[in-house]
Amino acid sequence: MLLNYLNVLIFLVVGCLLVGFTLLLSRILHPRSESDQKFISYECGEEPVGNAWIRFNFRFYLIALIFIIFDIEVVFLFPWAIVYKKLGMFAFIEMMVFIAILLVGFAYAWVKGDLEWVKSYFTDRGQETVLEQPED
Repeated sequence: MLLNYLNVLIFLVVGCLLVGFTLLLSRILHPRSESDQKFISYECGEEPVGNAWIRFNFRFYLIALIFIIFDIEVVFLFPWAIVYKKLGMFAFIEMMVFIAILLVGFAYAWVKGDLEWVKSYFTDRGQETVLEQPED
């Protein structure tokens, strides 16, 4: 009975040895630097300027969420396309309802103005006020 677990034990030991070997090898071969340059953040080869704790416009977050929601929902079209011929008219009607719900959500986001980078608001007097991205 214990011989059945011998293969698992061998793989576990070999895996741990490989991980330990690669960690030891990287420790031996990595370049050593004592300068403060090692601890600064690196962004596309540019020197970091200012504090990293700045306020970002919420539009970046909102557009990313909308993209993720629609992107994930579009992924559901692939399995449907694979089994479409097997399910027939039922699958077609069900997918049309699904796409209609997506289009309603898209239209809502569009009408609300959440897809525009610069959003304008109307004041109580009917004057249009444009709120742009803050410059930091």
